[in-house]
Amino acid sequence: MKSLLIRLTHGLSEQDVTNEELVHINNFLAKNYITKKENIYKFHSKYRAGTLGLVQKGTAYLNVIGELTRDLFIAEGDLGDATEGDLIIAQRLLGKRGTPSAKIAEVVGRAESYSVAYIIEKDAHKSLVDLKTDFPVGAELSTDELNSYEVGDVFKIDNQKHLIMEKLGNINDPKVDEKIVLAQFNKHDEFEEDVLEIARSFKEVDAKKYLKRKDLRKLAFCTIDPVTAKDFDDAIYWDSENTTLYVAIADVSEYIKPFGALDNEAIYRSFSIYLPHRSIPMLPRQLSETLCSLQPHVDRLAYVFEMKLDIDALEVTNSVVYEAIIHSQRRFNYEEIDAFFAGELKAKNSQEQNIFNDLTALRVVTDALREKRLKIGYDFRSSELEMQIDEDSNIVSTTFAEETPSHSLVEDCMLLANKAAASKFERGIFRIHEPPSQMKLQILYQELAGIGMNIEIRETIKETISDIQKQATEMGLESEVDTLIIRSQMQARYAPLNAGHFGLGFEAYTHFTSPIRRYSDLIVHRLLKAINNNDTQEGSYVLRNIESLSMTISEKEREASTIELDFMARKFARWANENIGKEFKARISATDPEIKADLMDAIAGARLLITSSENVVLFEDVIVRIDKVDIPKAKIFAAVVGKVDV
Repeated sequence: MKSLLIRLTHGLSEQDVTNEELVHINNFLAKNYITKKENIYKFHSKYRAGTLGLVQKGTAYLNVIGELTRDLFIAEGDLGDATEGDLIIAQRLLGKRGTPSAKIAEVVGRAESYSVAYIIEKDAHKSLVDLKTDFPVGAELSTDELNSYEVGDVFKIDNQKHLIMEKLGNINDPKVDEKIVLAQFNKHDEFEEDVLEIARSFKEVDAKKYLKRKDLRKLAFCTIDPVTAKDFDDAIYWDSENTTLYVAIADVSEYIKPFGALDNEAIYRSFSIYLPHRSIPMLPRQLSETLCSLQPHVDRLAYVFEMKLDIDALEVTNSVVYEAIIHSQRRFNYEEIDAFFAGELKAKNSQEQNIFNDLTALRVVTDALREKRLKIGYDFRSSELEMQIDEDSNIVSTTFAEETPSHSLVEDCMLLANKAAASKFERGIFRIHEPPSQMKLQILYQELAGIGMNIEIRETIKETISDIQKQATEMGLESEVDTLIIRSQMQARYAPLNAGHFGLGFEAYTHFTSPIRRYSDLIVHRLLKAINNNDTQEGSYVLRNIESLSMTISEKEREASTIELDFMARKFARWANENIGKEFKARISATDPEIKADLMDAIAGARLLITSSENVVLFEDVIVRIDKVDIPKAKIFAAVVGKVDV
């Protein structure tokens, strides 16, 4: 339902309406919530759709769908039976003084279409409650049904129909964690048979069938990815003689055409999800890990940016994008390239030596590009947590990944391609990142002043932040302070019109380089192909619902991130439950409104809620004792029992 409301907010073409959606649209038309003009359905100016926020004393605010739209106040008496998290169609109260307000016209569903519930026992009675809140859920079980299940049994709930969809397992089984985090957003690994049938129908690449594509098979492309990677989105080749960088990206748009089961599934997923032990792909593995993946020693279809660089000015002087065929000569992992850069890895043959020579020359260019980029953009030094789990789905170890020279080389190549793609259109899918608000910056400065930093407001935010980062380095708090800085920023998102990218310091930016795992990139490929082919009909189709699509993809991105973080939180909670009463080293990571700490011991990265402490300050190293764990909510409660001697 939320997807439909988003599209009706921006305007929904009649030809894009499904049979299921048509029932709702006819209902909305009959009630005058929406209008139809020139085959476009759109909310009437009197009505808005959104999600009901926190209800307090019989009033609430409606978080209205749409950019640059103010929330609407719902006064006491205008709420009806609506509760927090309901999807609402509201009638604006025009001509009323004060805060923009509205009254609820209809509750049309829940913002969270799916949730997870489990069985608890209290006062010798069983009940089915929401996993996050412990409140009863809309779907009910009879007494006999409740008694047939065990305490701790977990279920997936359809919040729109108030139905139990399936039993996921029991909360005491670590393997249920994956099912829980996926069920909350109705994610699944399996693909329907009609989708798999399409994926299996494609044949191996036969170059004779693609004579219109540019043949780049003689160029020494290589891929550089994590050692565990199975889907290779991008390959690079540096032509030193002509100072030209080739960034070849899997040509997913050749296989996934608009309409049809395969494209619908890709839109629904929008992103691949990466858990510590496996991935939930956006595309069937027959495509993501085989035919679309730029594997070595086989012909693959690619969409290639060829960029001529002025290596003195460090600028791209010309860029063209075209369909090609490549034949990657080598698949490297990051560790191999880092070993080569460190002089610890030698070429196995002349072909590999040529690739190493190219990468050596390219590194000089990308290092210089990075140095130039960071004079305007930001270098946030927060570390990505990596978790290893065993076959029983319990934590084995955790580590913090560090950016290395190989990561930097690949990153700056991809940034060039993404910038080049964004320069080719004025309306499409941009990756935008707006500057932080002054209020958030003031909160950041106050927090940092509290740990002894001297905050001097400079002429630009960049200069102020750079000074803060310099002080953080001197204090040995680079990662911690950068994490606070990131929290003060606006969240990057997708948008149909360019608004620049504050964090990177780019005037225009998009995502072009990962169409196997991001739907946004696939749309950008389709748009660029339409522009190159002067196909205005295809171009207009790609852009037809671009506002709604941008908003939906941004939401899907947040869902994927939530799933990945929630899974690790659940693993940390299970580990902590086995270590109640034990003491560990931790670092205070927040003091307001709650005191929180991050574990900094043999197992690192767990977030702890501190229930007992004395005079702790932000980023102080302490000794904590794990006192209690809430497995269903994945929360760990601890007490500070000492300070770490410096």
